[in-house]
Amino acid sequence: MTSALASHPPLTATDRCDRCGAQAYIRVTLTSGGELLFCAHHGRAHEVRLREMSVEFQDESSALAATPAIAPETER
Repeated sequence: MTSALASHPPLTATDRCDRCGAQAYIRVTLTSGGELLFCAHHGRAHEVRLREMSVEFQDESSALAATPAIAPETER
């Protein structure tokens, strides 16, 4: 469900959900040209309507399921 867009860079930890302020994993580009950012929770809760009103839907929430790397010995 991820749509990597050439016109948009990947979302980072500084991108925040417009609804609750959590880290954003979903970017919605509206037909008016505006953008909305959502955490995975709020993006999924409103996904059907957001897809209807968007021209682009960038979903990077698959990063939440990624297995984290093991910390080096010096950080344990």
